[in-house]
Order: sequence, then structure tokens, then C-alpha cells
Amino acid sequence: MASRLLLAARGRKLRLMVTASIAIAGLLVLGPMATAQAQTTSSAVGELDCNGDSPVQQALRASAACTDIRGFANLDNSNTWGGRFYDNGTYIGHDEPDMGFYSSKPGSGNAVTWSETLGADPSAAPTVSTPGSDVAHWFELSVAPWFSMQMCDPKSYPQSPCTPKSDANAPDPCTISANPCASGYQGGGSAFMEMQFYPPGFSPFADAISCDNTHWCAAMTIDSLECTFGFATCNTNCEEPVNFAFVQRDGVPTGAPSPQKSNLATFTQNGETLLMNPGDKIVVHMLDAPVPGQSGVKAFKVVIDDLTTHQSGFMQASAANGFQNTTLADCSGAPFNFQPEYNTASQQNISPWAALRTNISTQFETGHFEGCTSVTNPSALTLSAEISDTYWSGCQGPYENAAPGGDGSSQPEVSDALCYPQGDTHGALNTAPDTVTGCLANFDQNGDLDFDGSPYWPEWPTGKDPTAQLPGSFVQALPTTGGSQYPLYQVQTDLALSESTTCTGSTPSGCSVPPPNAPGHFYPYWSRVGSGDTCVIEFGNVSSGHKVDNLGGDAQYGTNQMSTLGYPEFLGPVQTNSCAHGHSGD
Repeated sequence: MASRLLLAARGRKLRLMVTASIAIAGLLVLGPMATAQAQTTSSAVGELDCNGDSPVQQALRASAACTDIRGFANLDNSNTWGGRFYDNGTYIGHDEPDMGFYSSKPGSGNAVTWSETLGADPSAAPTVSTPGSDVAHWFELSVAPWFSMQMCDPKSYPQSPCTPKSDANAPDPCTISANPCASGYQGGGSAFMEMQFYPPGFSPFADAISCDNTHWCAAMTIDSLECTFGFATCNTNCEEPVNFAFVQRDGVPTGAPSPQKSNLATFTQNGETLLMNPGDKIVVHMLDAPVPGQSGVKAFKVVIDDLTTHQSGFMQASAANGFQNTTLADCSGAPFNFQPEYNTASQQNISPWAALRTNISTQFETGHFEGCTSVTNPSALTLSAEISDTYWSGCQGPYENAAPGGDGSSQPEVSDALCYPQGDTHGALNTAPDTVTGCLANFDQNGDLDFDGSPYWPEWPTGKDPTAQLPGSFVQALPTTGGSQYPLYQVQTDLALSESTTCTGSTPSGCSVPPPNAPGHFYPYWSRVGSGDTCVIEFGNVSSGHKVDNLGGDAQYGTNQMSTLGYPEFLGPVQTNSCAHGHSGD
């Protein structure tokens, strides 16, 4: 425990102490001493670093769900050591269970359709009394279920040119293994797109989770990485810049999407934001599409059709909509049309820097919420020049008491922030009252590093319909591309990266699913329900019933691949994407 606490505390100090400017490849990489110059191209509050560690800019949305970054074995520098990545000295790993899909069919890497039913919550409000048996809502379990696709960004890691929708962008497998080769080819510049969904019940979105207390909403996020190959050099002012825009009925962003210009409006829904009800049946199309009014110009686009309400929304990652990519040298932004990186969804077509080895996938970002009976240590969070919000950094209650250390005195976290009390309406933001007292494990370490929150207890859905205590699961059809299903799938999770105390090279037995120190001894998993063309995917704790195959439960995540990948990652086998056999519930 002490080692993890030391890493986090050390990171907080390093955020204030880094002072050097570094010159590489003829480019000046700014350090904190260049604050004035950096602010000529960006605001003092924004999204130059999704992890909130930029020394020159306060993260506007401190509760952002970022892309987890891998490490490199045998490469120890100021940005990576021990197989883990550090942003300004702070370990930023979090928990992303993922099911990825593979296909060699042309277009499968850049055009995909998902059909799903959104999860619904119990009618009763969340409770905080008996971990593992409380009333739980979706916002406590996953702050952002999402679908992914890689984007071409020549100004992102590894700072290489890329051709949109080309498999030539794939990194050489030996450049992202535990024993890097000397092939010289590093792959094309790559950004990671997450089509995120946000559950109701814990608003406001700007510094919490939800758009409101009754609707799901959605947004396109695109994370880049301002580092050179092998993390040899990173711009500490803008390591993981993120573009963000809600899915809108009119397709117009609520505010500037770019890392340099985003503001409170960017993260505040308006009358055109697509709001969806729990239980709605929706179809999500993700593709490269023409930019209106610009002949021959294309950019990535998401379209969501709500089949229940008959409403639609869309967002396009175009320069015309205010999207920008970021220059490593000075963190400045330039208008940019993001386009998909790959032609096919072949197994080698993955991100060269993200922990998840994927392109086309479904995921439930977890490990970000802990219920409390009371909160302590208030502070102010600046959201704009005129508006701030009070948050708390200490959680008291049965979940906190169940963690290693009991009373919290020896837990591995710097704080529990951001925390809010039940009924909080967030001052000038005047939101719907929060439905429970709780904390978001984002502000200081981007994850629940002692695994004591609701996601690590058996409070997940056991089926598609809500019960008196548990929410109903998302019901996802298998994704299609050009009308065909993807023939292969693989399950993985970067949970091992977050097990920084127990999961080390010398103690491989400490890398496990569920985490060894999790007091709830639980980790959610995928199940397949039905057979043949009617098969669907459900996530949570669905293990029995008619034609239910839980894919082995936690065994579906495979084993820790540190020795082959160079960083801790649980990776299951590549399997045939079929639901014809193996129904444990028959």
C-alpha cells in the first residue's frame, strides 16, 4: 500500500516541480517555465491534458474518462518505468474491460453499426449501507460505456504521417512488444476515439457524470498523445489532449470541441443535445463521411438513431465543427478533419500507445465511483471565470471502511475527490439534486486504486430487466460492418495496470481478476444470450438463465501478458464470433 501511495504523492509533487524545457528533433518541447507562451495558444482552463496534470492549464472537466496509456518494459525514463506510463510523474491508469472485434473485410476498420438497448435503473434510489447488497444505479457502475475506433492523427504518437483508412498505418508488432526490435517502422500517428454514453442520476456533466437525472446522453471524444516513439519525450503541458462534443440533434457542438478552446459550454448540454431514455432501443453508425459544403473532404461521423423516441443525433469530427489536432512543440491547435485510421479491423490494426489492443470494440469504463454516507474536506473547482463549484475530497462510509486499511489511514489513494453530497445542486449550475452521496475516483489518480467502490462488488445487472436492487443490463447485438458480423472477438482488460502494488514483475500471482485487494472479490464480465443470429451481449453478472453463456466469467479475460507485451494487461484468446454452442444456462 505504501508504495502506491508514495507513487501518487510523488506525482502530485512532480506536477509542481517539473521545470525543464527539452529540445528534440529541432522542436522546442515546452515545460512549465514556458507558461506565458503556451497560454497564447490555449485557455487557462481547457483539455490540453485529459488526465488533469498539465502544469499550464487546469482541466476543465476533472471527471473525464480518458484513454488509458500503456507502458514499455525495459524502457525507463521520466515518462515510463516498470511497464507503466506516468503523466507529469503521476500514474494515470484506470479500468477498462473491453470486447474487441476483428475482421479482414475491407471497410471493417472504419465503418461499423451497433444496435443496443440502453440499461435501466431500479425505481428505488441508490443506497449506501451494505456493500454488495445495496440498490445500485448505472452511474455507480460505469461512468461511460463506449464504442471505439482508431483515428489517423499525424501529430499524435508516434508523431508519424498517416494515411486515413489504410492498414499501412499499423505499427510493426515488434515495436510494441516486451522486446522492441530495430525495424525502424513505428506505425502511423494515432488517436483513440471513444463514442461514450453517460448514465443519468449524478449531474452536472461538467464536473460529475450525468447530463440529468433521467436521461442518457452521448458524446464523441478523441484522445491524442503528445509523445515521441517509446515515450522518449512528451510535452508535459499537453500529454493527452482531448477533443469533445456531445451528440446533437442538429450536429452543432454546444461549445468549442478542441483541447485549446474548450469551455464550460463544451461540457454543458443544450436544447439540441440528444437525450435518450433508459430502455430505449438505439442504433449507432460510425463511419467516414463527406463534410457538408466541402467537395471531396471527409471526416469521421457518428449517427445515433433512437428507435423508441424516433429522434436522431449526430456529430462529425471536422475542422468545420471546431475539431483540432495538437502540435507537440508548443501545444497549439490546428483545424483538423479526423478520419478513421484503418481499412480493416485486422488483429494488427491497433493503437500503438493505448493500453487496450483494439480498434473496433465495446467497453464499460469502470472503477470510478464510491458511495458514501458523508463527505469531508470541501474545496472549490473552477469551471469558468464566473462559475466555480464546491467539491469534497473525503468519503466516509461502509465502502471506504471495507477497503485495505479499514479506516482509510493506509489506503493507496491521495484523496477520494471529486465527492458530492446527496441533494447537491452545484451552486450556480443549478442542477437536479444528486441522488446519492458519493465520490468520483478521477481527480488525483483517475481510478479506484483500492478497488472499494460499487463496481468491485456484485451490484451489477444479472439480466436485461432491472430488479428491486440491480439495474438492467445493456443488450447489445453483435456489431456489423457492411451488413456482416465480425468473425472474431477477444476480451481484455487493463485492470492489471491499476494493480500497481500487487501486480509487479516479481509477484505475478498478484495480477488477478478480481484484484487481490478488492474487498468485494468481484469483477464484471461479458455474457452471450441467445443463439445464432439472435445472439446478444450483456455485461455485468449475467451467469444463468435460458441460453446464457457467461464465457467463463472472469476467466474470459485470460492471463497477464507482461512478458509478451511489455506492460501488465489481461488478454484472452481470439475466438470465433459465434453463439451457436456452449450455453451454460440451457
